[in-house]
Amino acid sequence: MTEKLNSIWESFFKFYNLKEEQKNQFLKYLKLLNEWNSMHNITGIEDPKAVILDHFWDSLSISKAMDLRKIDSIADVGTGGGFPIVPIKIMYPHLKIYPIEVVQKKVAFLEVLIEELKLEDVTVSDLDWRNFLRNTNFDIQLFTARASLPVDELIRMFKPSCRYKNAQLVYWASKNWNSSEDQKKYIFKEFDYKVANKDRKLIFFTNC
Repeated sequence: MTEKLNSIWESFFKFYNLKEEQKNQFLKYLKLLNEWNSMHNITGIEDPKAVILDHFWDSLSISKAMDLRKIDSIADVGTGGGFPIVPIKIMYPHLKIYPIEVVQKKVAFLEVLIEELKLEDVTVSDLDWRNFLRNTNFDIQLFTARASLPVDELIRMFKPSCRYKNAQLVYWASKNWNSSEDQKKYIFKEFDYKVANKDRKLIFFTNC
């Protein structure tokens, strides 16, 4: 490991106050992601430094905006290589998580990742978003979405007939993201943050 990469790891571990077991899980996560990327193109970001900053660090930004110790269950829409839900699970192992991903090679990667990191209480769904809303009945308090579906599609969960209408939604966005009038009525908080000199924000939606 280069000195610069080691420095980024140490900054990441310190910023989020991670324990030794969690550190080892993130190290293994990066290794597995690199191995699968070389064969299956799981994520477009392959440089280790960028993975740490743009995926791991960015995923855990939610921990600075809300107390996830008070949440029991999270579903993630369009999980891809596991972001943000797997880093969140590593940091908060008590959570029941529901990664939602339709691309089969990514589903296969998630299943291997879950096994290798020894993560418990994980249910992977390969349903598309609309079918997930129509055909599942899980007890989910919070939904997350990062670089997956448009907000107009995500807020379908707030329709009166939807099982998940009372859950919250957190959306990872660029600093310049602006809501439409239809979206604005569901927003109750925005959280600005910075990762690797990139200005970003989390948008919190609720129907309550």
